[in-house]
Amino acid sequence: MDLILIIVGGILMIVGILGSFLPVLPGVPISWLGLLVLHLAPSIPINYWLLGVTLVIAILIYALNLVIPAMGTKRFGGSKFGMIGATIGLIVGLITPIPFGVLIGPFVGAFIGEIINKSNSRSALKAAFGSFIGFLASSFMEFVIAFGFLILYVYKVWEFRDLLFPVGSFN
Repeated sequence: MDLILIIVGGILMIVGILGSFLPVLPGVPISWLGLLVLHLAPSIPINYWLLGVTLVIAILIYALNLVIPAMGTKRFGGSKFGMIGATIGLIVGLITPIPFGVLIGPFVGAFIGEIINKSNSRSALKAAFGSFIGFLASSFMEFVIAFGFLILYVYKVWEFRDLLFPVGSFN
């Protein structure tokens, strides 16, 4: 049973890291689920505090992924309309089945929001570019945290490897 839970946890860790690059998947929450599955393995004890802290980090990073593109829009001179447009574009990009919708959505949303705000197309394009930069920054942040969760996962499995695979058990 332990081996199955370790394998499922490892798969969730890999999917979580992929999710930091593939915007359709919430990378850090999936990686956290890998830690939770590892916790369910009786041979590998994980402290509840560790699970709690990593859960808070996962929720915080997930929320920041929704906010950072809007912050990038604001940083590059966008208005409140551009920030709202970037957030709406991100949500629309998540639920529409178009390729790279999550990349295109915030960019187009910020651009449309700025045009509605009566900005010229040059400043609207600059704000939309800020949204794209914000999205890249949030993806990088998500990758770093998901990779950190993977390191924690590997450490915990490595720490208890003798309990899981006793010497001579395969003879």
